Amino acid sequence: MVAAFTQRCRIAYFSMEIALQPEIHSYAGGLGILAGDTVRSCADLELPVVFVTLISRNGYLRQVIDADGRQGEQPDPWEPERWAQPLGAKVAVSIEGRDVWVRPWLYRHRGTLGYEVPVVLLDTALDENDPEDRAITGTLYGGDDAYRLKQEVALGIGGFRLLRALGFEIETYHMNEGHSALLALQLLNDQRHADGRLTEGGAHDPEPARQRCVFTTHTPVEAGHDRFPYDLVERTLGTGADVEALKAFAGTDCLNMTRLALNLSGYVNGVAKRHAEISRHMFPGYRVHAITNGVHVETWTCESIAQLYQTSFPQWRHEPEVLVRADTLDDAAVWSAHETAKRALLDRVEALTGAALAPDVLMLGFARRMTGYKRPDLIFSNLDRLRALARGHPFQILVAGKAHPRDEVGKRAIEALHHCARDLAGDVPVVFLPGYDMELARFLTSGCDVWLNTPLPPLEASGTSGMKAALNGVLNLSVLDGWWMEACIDGVTGWAIGDADLGTAADDAEDLYHKLESEVLPLHRNDRARWIWMMKQSISKIASHFNSQRMMRRYAAEAYLR
Repeated sequence: MVAAFTQRCRIAYFSMEIALQPEIHSYAGGLGILAGDTVRSCADLELPVVFVTLISRNGYLRQVIDADGRQGEQPDPWEPERWAQPLGAKVAVSIEGRDVWVRPWLYRHRGTLGYEVPVVLLDTALDENDPEDRAITGTLYGGDDAYRLKQEVALGIGGFRLLRALGFEIETYHMNEGHSALLALQLLNDQRHADGRLTEGGAHDPEPARQRCVFTTHTPVEAGHDRFPYDLVERTLGTGADVEALKAFAGTDCLNMTRLALNLSGYVNGVAKRHAEISRHMFPGYRVHAITNGVHVETWTCESIAQLYQTSFPQWRHEPEVLVRADTLDDAAVWSAHETAKRALLDRVEALTGAALAPDVLMLGFARRMTGYKRPDLIFSNLDRLRALARGHPFQILVAGKAHPRDEVGKRAIEALHHCARDLAGDVPVVFLPGYDMELARFLTSGCDVWLNTPLPPLEASGTSGMKAALNGVLNLSVLDGWWMEACIDGVTGWAIGDADLGTAADDAEDLYHKLESEVLPLHRNDRARWIWMMKQSISKIASHFNSQRMMRRYAAEAYLR
């Protein structure tokens, strides 16, 4: 079953989460969506990559919103048997002195030209494991630090050993964020046992591991990097924990998974030019390259727009750079395709919430992980100002997003958004869509008129939802951070909020209201020809470049073949 893959796959891509398709709940948000688009582009480009992730049988969370706007969480299980096949191999990892067995499942993704890419899903729900250990691969990002460390042992060490047990001969390991960094430690230990190689000072020589590891960091938020106290590490890994070696590479005060990955990787990159600059300041002394993220065009282009592309540019799925010619598309055809996408979104909104929104009124969309630095409340800073704007030019707002179960700030933001929606009722329709996932994202990023993004700079590493919107001709209205600093041509591909320097929330809110009042709302209502021109410019200048085909060609050329 797996032999055909072991013969050709020489690159292993490790990610805690991967969004393979909506029915497979092995993802939480942007990191997993990016990994899924990487799978899809590797298949399209026929790259020799095997992917490794946790099976996450109970998913991330199923979001439940009560009448007061408070988020509750329930398990979101899926059935691996419907989508993947169990493989015969098993390996054991030592956790708290116990052998914990890990079994792989194989998911095959077939690209547009028929090339298949394997995804190995790691599972500890086995009869031979203690009940506590069967739950390690159960809930994505669930539990406390001890649970998270066990997951990262299963991913990094278990995944590494399973690839070897299955017969893969991996030359390059790509760590998508630091969750899998223990695989680099495993490489280091294997090399030491193989040839006893030490530096002159007696420490482990990291160079052989570095030659084989690639690390992509996604988090410019210091608190977002996983850290584990060494007493927990010793208790979890037992005799497998060489704490002194870990301290040399992962920090003396705690096991910092990002530091471990940085020190044991020969190629490190951020996910946008600005993010790479921020990462160099956060981690001085490391060379951090910049490969800006991209999105998979076939996955995120809605049907009506895809038909338009297919008619004019038949090769667009495999060569999305041809979309640079989208500025030659017929205006009426572009507008008709957008209207079709918007009607589909409004139908979905009504089915989910009962809210009937107007097809001829501008729709603002804001959908992403609900957490403080994303500032989902920025547009609601002044409700009287919003009412005044709507009296001149009516508009509607759709909001969606999940907060992590332990993110109280994010949960309070969701509750506050519901209160704002009630306060604005009758003046500005505001609808919160629960259960934001891959499927709902497809409707939102294609059916809205304007895609809003208001993070606190410089905390947005990249951001890919706006790229998906641009694929469908939806215009971005965004703070200058992450990818938007590279893509924004104000008044052409969309609009900037504020400037590249750090401004106050009040400054950014004022500029947001000013842009809506003076440019966005009147243009949509009064000058359809110019609006469509901007839609075509956005597709031409953004979709042709900010796609995962370009991203993976760069990884292949600069990281994998170095």
